[in-house]
Amino acid sequence: MRQIIDFHIHSKYARATSKFFELDVMVKWAEIKGVDIISCADFTHPRWYKNLQKNLEEDNNSSLYKLKNLDSKVRFIISTEVSCIYRQNDKTRRVHLCILMPNLEAAGKFNQTLADRGAKLASDGRPILGMSAKDVLQIMLDIDKRAMMIPAHAWTPWFAVFGSKSGFDSLKECFEELTPHIKAIETGLSSDPIMNWRLSELDDITLVSNSDAHSGPQIGREANVMELRERTYNEIIDIIASKDKSRFLYTIEFYPEEGMYHVDGHRDCGFSCSPAESQKLKGLCPKCKKPLTIGVLAQVDKLANIREKDIDKTKHIPYKSIVPLPNIIADYFGMGKQSKRVQNLFLDIVSKADNEFQVLLDLSEAELKTIMPDILANGIIKMRQDKIKLTPGFDGEYGKVVIFSDDERQEAKLNK
Repeated sequence: MRQIIDFHIHSKYARATSKFFELDVMVKWAEIKGVDIISCADFTHPRWYKNLQKNLEEDNNSSLYKLKNLDSKVRFIISTEVSCIYRQNDKTRRVHLCILMPNLEAAGKFNQTLADRGAKLASDGRPILGMSAKDVLQIMLDIDKRAMMIPAHAWTPWFAVFGSKSGFDSLKECFEELTPHIKAIETGLSSDPIMNWRLSELDDITLVSNSDAHSGPQIGREANVMELRERTYNEIIDIIASKDKSRFLYTIEFYPEEGMYHVDGHRDCGFSCSPAESQKLKGLCPKCKKPLTIGVLAQVDKLANIREKDIDKTKHIPYKSIVPLPNIIADYFGMGKQSKRVQNLFLDIVSKADNEFQVLLDLSEAELKTIMPDILANGIIKMRQDKIKLTPGFDGEYGKVVIFSDDERQEAKLNK
């Protein structure tokens, strides 16, 4: 069965997250989006962990969980994210890590071990740990060999294993002799698989994509599509660990230009540039002379040892790039995606199509035109064909996507 999986979201206990982000809200939005299995989020937070214990129950010994007293096909996988800030080789490292556990009991043991080592788990849903990524990996493996660590948004400048500001130049530099236990990395919103394929070090690493959602509507903005024989934790972990292309069908990706750190730039001055231009500027903003934030594209260029034209795509799990449906509708109307008109049309379309991924991935052009205006349907087809215009994001500023012409938007205004 095809299953869409999002391993990385947050709860209301994480900073900058919706205060309404409860388990039932997660299920509701997973259904709207078409996500079948989602992270339980933030299991290290004491109050949230108690919430998980109280409201989740294991589904048929699968090590996946369902929300009690709710008739839904959505299942939870026990996963979270932690932040490791520490010194290594005379440099401060800041690395975010996704952690998958086979059950709530193992997660509880992990939490207790961190607490015993002085971690202040109640401070944030994504706690800051004063220990190395390698130490956290060893703790996990000591608790349960089925636990899996996935370096989060691996290229983000500030908090990632390959980050230009505080990361490493290789997985081995970070995890040392434990590196063979790292089977996957998360590409993050500002990179896509083809960028990662330029590093031969990642040839045997599985690339996963997740939303890092801080609210319901963000669930599934990136995700993983697997063909599961059995819907179990063990099968999911096996697919990732073995990089099984027959069962890992593809990842669902943001266009990397949409991400907040794709190119170099300085947000305060509204300046962005390509890596080549950044080098000419010696990494300094031409307006204020302060250092530019070096983006993901430049960091990939720095570490890559394979030219894009030389990539053997048959070695890798494929991917599909999408623009979230509310963003497409917002561009169609020429207004913000939170506007009432955009949200009303989005929910109307989803109710007719069953979920958002049906619209973005599966329905034919003819089927799309039965549930939305023709021009909007044409826009979705253009997205599938990569016929869109992109202004890349930089220094914490999301990129911009343009799908429709001014004439098409004018027609949308006339057809209210």
